[in-house]
Amino acid sequence: MLAPLIAILDDEPTIREMLAEALDKAGFRTACYARATEFEAALTRAVPDVCLVDLGLPDRDGLALVHRLALESGAVIIIISGRAQVQDRVTGLELGADDYIIKPFDPAEVVARIRARLRRPPTAERHQNIAGFEGWSADFDRYVLRADDGREVALSHAEGEVLRLFLESPRRMISRAQMQESLGGTAGESFDRAMDVRISRLRTKLGEDPRNPRLIKTVYGAGYIFLGNVTWG
Repeated sequence: MLAPLIAILDDEPTIREMLAEALDKAGFRTACYARATEFEAALTRAVPDVCLVDLGLPDRDGLALVHRLALESGAVIIIISGRAQVQDRVTGLELGADDYIIKPFDPAEVVARIRARLRRPPTAERHQNIAGFEGWSADFDRYVLRADDGREVALSHAEGEVLRLFLESPRRMISRAQMQESLGGTAGESFDRAMDVRISRLRTKLGEDPRNPRLIKTVYGAGYIFLGNVTWG
């Protein structure tokens, strides 16, 4: 079985080399790119398991690229950037990134974050990757929702992992702390706002009434609960 492939997109050679060395030693495969055009061309040949993306790219808006990757690739997306403002982190997570690491960083932290993102929760190992619920099926190999009429709706990796968490624990309240522990990331305002956005987008894609959602209910001050009936297989 091939080791996970990590794509490193950063215009600084020292950053690429440092990350590639740390990841190679940790047992991952790596591919490095200095420009977005090179990276996007490589995506047509193989989709990485994880994309490490710098926002300050010379030929493309980094946030726009993150958003496209979130919708189309199904890869784990981790932003690595020198932009340290809370709003920058929130925007990156809202656009579909799974995590946000601020430069300068310790390569060991990046390796640990990647391992945490690629590690499936133990409950996921007991299920296949397709779940049916309330007129929908969720395919976690392709990260798509499929309606009974055959219509398909794409999920970002981040949205898909939130939905997976709900579907693995239906009719049980999931606290913010449990979400943070299961999904990774750093607790705080940016994580909370990112979760709010992902859940809002999931509700929209499921055709939920935002004022009175039927499936994903907010338990104010506590967390969320998924009320649908779920079957795996």
